Amino acid sequence: MSKGNAVTRIIRQVPSDLEGELQYHEKLYSGFAQQHFAKPAVRAMRQHLVERIIRVTGIGPESRVLSVGCGIADTELLVAPQAREVVGIDLSPTAIAQAESDARSAGVTNFRGVCGTLETQTGLAQFDAVIAIFFLHHLSEDALAAFPGRVRQLLTAGGTFYALDPSRYRLTGYVGERLFPKLMARYQSPGERQLSPRETSALFVASGFESRFEYYDFVSTPLAGLFPSWSGGYRMTRVMDELLIRTPGLRGMASNFEVIARPL
Repeated sequence: MSKGNAVTRIIRQVPSDLEGELQYHEKLYSGFAQQHFAKPAVRAMRQHLVERIIRVTGIGPESRVLSVGCGIADTELLVAPQAREVVGIDLSPTAIAQAESDARSAGVTNFRGVCGTLETQTGLAQFDAVIAIFFLHHLSEDALAAFPGRVRQLLTAGGTFYALDPSRYRLTGYVGERLFPKLMARYQSPGERQLSPRETSALFVASGFESRFEYYDFVSTPLAGLFPSWSGGYRMTRVMDELLIRTPGLRGMASNFEVIARPL
């Protein structure tokens, strides 16, 4: 089946509110993302993120990991050597094809890509960790409200859910939208929105989780996006961010936040 036919088939299967998201990400993963994500600052950011994910979820050699909205799996392929199996789900056929190709090139044999949405998957076994990296903010309000219940079905009793998403109250977003609106728009899909850390975590509590949110960064991740070749800048601002996210009165304006949830 040709790429064009695969995309057409997926579009016919997804709800109408996801068609724009699919088309946006098909374009994103047709060259730009592969080049952008391979640059030093972005790779340094991903490595830091993976170390954080493994630490807070407890992923180990016997863990089965599910990643929702995995894209081209640049994070997931770094997690895979630490786990027994990683399954990545994404709406974009182009992203899944790239992820599987990259896995073969890297000699990663325990990654499996699945094209579609979490709602369309049946027969998935339970996982020790479910991760969603910059995914929740692409969901509609109704889809986001339903998401924790589906995750709860997929997690083992001692499993952990981890998400990273942009905060509604981020200072960098406020500044960027006013100084660099065209640049900001380049990195935003049609349906995405920023989320409230507290409200997002509360959705998981309402679905039977013990859940908390933590602030992840201020400047380092946005800087990696704007200057992807400047790894030294990322590392310098990451050190600064570790102080800022712990500073009362400032941390509420962090760029991105984590949700860490475990079934009760």
